Amino acid sequence: MHFGPALRLTLALILACLASVAIADKAGQARYLGSFPWVMDKPWFGGWSGIELSPDGQKMTAITDRGHILEATINRSGDQITAITSHRMWRLKASTGKYLTPRIADSEGLALAPDGTIYISFEGVTRVSRHIRPDTPAQVLPHPADFRGFPRNKSLEALAMDHRGRLFAIPEDLGRRRPDIRVFVYDNTTWSRPFTLAGGTGFQPVGADFGPDGRLYLLERAWSVLGFRTRVRRWDLIDGMPQNEDLLVQTPTGTHDNLEGLTVWRDAQGRTRLTMIADDNFLLVQQTEIVEYVLND
Repeated sequence: MHFGPALRLTLALILACLASVAIADKAGQARYLGSFPWVMDKPWFGGWSGIELSPDGQKMTAITDRGHILEATINRSGDQITAITSHRMWRLKASTGKYLTPRIADSEGLALAPDGTIYISFEGVTRVSRHIRPDTPAQVLPHPADFRGFPRNKSLEALAMDHRGRLFAIPEDLGRRRPDIRVFVYDNTTWSRPFTLAGGTGFQPVGADFGPDGRLYLLERAWSVLGFRTRVRRWDLIDGMPQNEDLLVQTPTGTHDNLEGLTVWRDAQGRTRLTMIADDNFLLVQQTEIVEYVLND
């Protein structure tokens, strides 16, 4: 999601005046491990909206909301990230083979198939594209009628792939009649909308992933003039329907920056980790940070 110029300016002025807030996990079943401020002196750096890690948590693929995709390596010492080594960046291409123009380059959600195929969801011009490699032209998946009519800046924000290869696309825009979160599923041939998730309480979905346990994890964000709040929930999918909702993380305002991307993996100790990345909106008063939690179960 982008913030418009006026909102960005307002946010910048407010955040510049805020005192630092201590890290605290006020609710949920996860323990905070740490945050790594990530900085690169590149004009395209910033606006990170999607992240995926390899099963061992070392290889990172991330996308910006301006149509760039990056591969990098995460180095850790114990539970702490110590460095990120960038390997290569690509500009995403349209189905024509040309680079995406700004009007259609609002890439938000990211999912990687086991064979390395890349799937990306977009706001602005609502769609999901497939890339065989980061440098190949997009193959645009079918457009269901339900994709029409999303607000321009609240479209397909989150994307995840389950263990059966199905894509789950989730818009930031909540239901109009009640605050439910709509979930669209692509099964390699067609889209369906098999269920909704309970929404409300000021949070909106911004990232999703399926963990090694097969559960659906959802990253949500709430924003006010005082800063951002973060929430992570998960569900079992039993007979195709969400059950056993768990609240894993819920932070007070200002704990983290604008976390938008989520990836779930299992570390060498067998613990499930949540790794999230922040979109700095290309503002000096915000920061790109990678935040990690570990589940207590």
